[in-house]
Amino acid sequence: MKSAIHPTYYDNAKVRCACGKTWTTGSTQPDLEIEICSNCHPFYSGKEKVLDTRGRVDKFKKRLEKSQRKTLKK
Repeated sequence: MKSAIHPTYYDNAKVRCACGKTWTTGSTQPDLEIEICSNCHPFYSGKEKVLDTRGRVDKFKKRLEKSQRKTLKK
């Protein structure tokens, strides 16, 4: 086997997010800069937005409402 082919492992690598959150983790790079983390990701932060550029959500809601009216009449 070849010797010294593995990268250096840093136990206390510093991770910095674009939102300002920092933490330490193990990595092969001493400093990491990321764009998005669990602190600022819309899914995890609860600030998820539905982007509806073509009106598909509104169309679906109208069809659903119309079908519910028909079932109530029967």
